[in-house]
Amino acid sequence: MTDIIILSGSPSKHSRSQLAANYAGKLAEEQGFTVKEISVTDFAPEDLIYARFDSPAIVQAGHAVSGAKGLIIASPVYKAAYTGVLKALLDLLPQDAFKHKPVLPIMTGGSPAHLLAIDYALKPLIANLKGEPLQGVYLCDHHINKENPDQPVADAETGIRINTQANQLVEAIRRNHSISIAK
Repeated sequence: MTDIIILSGSPSKHSRSQLAANYAGKLAEEQGFTVKEISVTDFAPEDLIYARFDSPAIVQAGHAVSGAKGLIIASPVYKAAYTGVLKALLDLLPQDAFKHKPVLPIMTGGSPAHLLAIDYALKPLIANLKGEPLQGVYLCDHHINKENPDQPVADAETGIRINTQANQLVEAIRRNHSISIAK
């Protein structure tokens, strides 16, 4: 079982949102957590478009998400919200896959004008799926250096925000895990 699952909602194989999410995942790994990425590009488009709940890849992803202790969801902003392909994937996961899990939302966009997409689009979806959304991080495209995947955050303030949120995810997982052990 993997501790943290990254759900990457970008249809691009090498996206800024994916880089930012993987960076947050790397910060969690440095604290002893196991991290696995699941990208919308891992699935046959037909499985997502035709809602093939029984697709082996979809079923496997559902088990991975359900078994995780926490999640990172990343998406670029498209039309003031997360990507449609991310929504298609989330619709195919088990109904309680996010239940009682802390979820770190990360979104990227071309300008600060889309900053509220996390609060008005992604967080309500996470809450509807019974996840526990953290504050989240919005990054402008120019704050991400695609040429340096190991250290992609090119802005110091944004780097601090990702560090803080990754630490909050780790602490929420530890808190939830200690509560479940005590029961």
